[in-house]
Amino acid sequence: MAETLLLDRRTQSLIEGYVPNGEVLSSLVRFFSVFSDATRLRILSALAISEMCVTDISLVLNMNQTTVSHQLRFLKDAGIVEMQRHGKIIFYSTKGDVVNDVLLKGVEFLGY
Repeated sequence: MAETLLLDRRTQSLIEGYVPNGEVLSSLVRFFSVFSDATRLRILSALAISEMCVTDISLVLNMNQTTVSHQLRFLKDAGIVEMQRHGKIIFYSTKGDVVNDVLLKGVEFLGY
């Protein structure tokens, strides 16, 4: 027995056209997985305020430098942060306003 959809064809077509799949879905999963780790969220929140080097991030957030470096490498590979060398020091910053917007929307959604 065939099941009948309660949705009209227009709504069904919209859903089929907008629900991500394939590479878009994989990219979205990678993007949002960045925000699922407390250490990465703390680093991103700090970088949303100011660009910083690993040493400063470690001191301000009271974290081990190795942990910070590892998470920054993850964030850089995900395309979320960028780095800029000033002499011997590498400074990290969030890449664009979208990351900051996602953080703020999360806080807003939670009512804080």
